[in-house]
Amino acid sequence: MTGFFFSMSIVVGSYQGIELLGISAGEVANPQQAIVKSVKSVLFRILIFYVGAIFVIVTIYPWNQLGTLGSPFVSTFAKVGISAAAGIINFVVLTAALSGANSGIYSSSRMLFKLAQDGDAPKAFSHISKRIVPNKAILGITGGILIGFIIDILFSIYNKSTADLFVVVFSSSVLPGMVPWFVILLAELRFRQNNPKLMETHPFKLPLYPLSNYFAILMLLVIVGFMFINPDTRVSVTVGALVLIVAATVYLVRHRKQA
Repeated sequence: MTGFFFSMSIVVGSYQGIELLGISAGEVANPQQAIVKSVKSVLFRILIFYVGAIFVIVTIYPWNQLGTLGSPFVSTFAKVGISAAAGIINFVVLTAALSGANSGIYSSSRMLFKLAQDGDAPKAFSHISKRIVPNKAILGITGGILIGFIIDILFSIYNKSTADLFVVVFSSSVLPGMVPWFVILLAELRFRQNNPKLMETHPFKLPLYPLSNYFAILMLLVIVGFMFINPDTRVSVTVGALVLIVAATVYLVRHRKQA
């Protein structure tokens, strides 16, 4: 059970960013139709490409032997006679990473643009191009990715334990990434309580409401707790907590007059 919950930090981190579907609502002609369609398609893709893929693997290999096979996806393709399995998986991983980076640049550049408009980031990032795109915010986020890439290369030269580096960097973003989820879950509770009439025509009925919200909040807290217990993620989740504390303190100090 501890191994199961220890792995949840990586699983949660893998799905973080799914909330940017809501951000895209401001850039589509029909937000209700587009968001409903997007959410449903994402759920089906998770069921097919994640749950379905794992189902196929565990029907071929016993779960307690997967750790000795290397990549279970490569082994599964090789077992059915596809000799170029490693190349196919590497291509899929590369395209998935590029897709993740693309969505990250999209969402974070819009957030940086909004922060610049509100005076919480340099005004230069509030510039919009002729095509109504926050180009300077996009360049700023891309520059940050480039700096991180260079630091990763330099770190790998002096420290060969790149796997540990990945776990530390990846899991340090999990706790700050959970904050939007907590806010969304709490906002959903408040919104449905205060707008019962709107719920009659709401496209998402959410049959298990409000139990689903409370269950999600509880599981997020459990995952954070196990991240503090796990020695591999204890340092990174502590760093993530410090980042949140510093960011919240800076915000409160800058906006204390408004408050």
